[in-house]
Amino acid sequence: MLVDIIAGARPNFIKIAPIIEAINAAGKAGVNIQFRLVHTGQHYDKKMSGDFFEQLGIPEPHHNLEAGSGTQAEQTGKIMIGYERLLLEKPCDLCVVVGDVTSTMACSIAAKKVNNIKVAHVEGGIRSGDWTMPEEINRIVTDAITDYFFTTSEVANNNLRKSGVKEEQIYFVGNTMIDTLYKQMPRFSQPALWSEYGLTSGGYIIMTLHRPANVDDKDKLKELITEIVTNSRGLPVIFPVHPRTAKILQTIGVNADNLHVIDPLGYLEFNYLVKNAKAVITDSGGITEEATVMAVPCMTLRDSTERPETCTVGTNELLGTDPKSIQPAFERLFAGQWKEGAIPALWDGKTADRIVSSITRIFGLN
Repeated sequence: MLVDIIAGARPNFIKIAPIIEAINAAGKAGVNIQFRLVHTGQHYDKKMSGDFFEQLGIPEPHHNLEAGSGTQAEQTGKIMIGYERLLLEKPCDLCVVVGDVTSTMACSIAAKKVNNIKVAHVEGGIRSGDWTMPEEINRIVTDAITDYFFTTSEVANNNLRKSGVKEEQIYFVGNTMIDTLYKQMPRFSQPALWSEYGLTSGGYIIMTLHRPANVDDKDKLKELITEIVTNSRGLPVIFPVHPRTAKILQTIGVNADNLHVIDPLGYLEFNYLVKNAKAVITDSGGITEEATVMAVPCMTLRDSTERPETCTVGTNELLGTDPKSIQPAFERLFAGQWKEGAIPALWDGKTADRIVSSITRIFGLN
């Protein structure tokens, strides 16, 4: 059996690494299963792609579609054309897509339109309810044509049930991003900036921002950052800047002695900073999951989340996008009043094994 594993952007790489490892283990145990790794090229910058392959031990892709940049439609079209060409040359038995990036949607559509190839969606069923997010459209379109859903939470299961998905299509397996986190935690690496900025454990804030609602409006972005650096009580604020945000940041002129804008970090360096931070401020979904498992207070600058378990169970809290919400959140943080949180069900580092075991049962490979 040939399984295509699709990856195109930084969050995908974190999620596919344990699945590849689990397929290799099953193959060595005598199961007739092998994978073909397809890199769509959605993220092509070394800091956003190559470094992750090296650090997470992901093998070289069998194929790189080299989609590159472009508008949503341009990128989607290039990925679909490239993947369709590959499938026409050699079809797979199952297309595994992960997460909610453009590559996820584009390759699932191409797979279904070429000989109705079965699609499995890892992280199926998550919803933010915010249709202004491209990721939400990607989730909904992908789930509309998915055959097998590998889910991270009971909330996701219920979302799928409400949309008419049959119970036998839903496999509650946990979170592959957490598989990678647990495996790589002993290898977390202190970045050079630790000494350069005199950082200490619990003595700084780590921040990431890239959502259009936060960064496209220059005045809004300036106000958000100003509130954060003003209320951080002099603690260093480390801001690895997404390439998209970097261009905007250059034009707004925010300067503060405790604000340190840096290039994107590798997985091992970035998560070292998260693990040792006083708190995380972000608008990323995946970082809220990692912060939850590492028991780090997390403030999310969004009005909704597709990962509600990070709030109901974990250490995350939705602050919304109003800069005025930042000061009271910091006051609770410094008063020691932030919730402790817990780890959601099945976020135990064994998700990929459950996924591959499910695939072997579905296709009668046992």
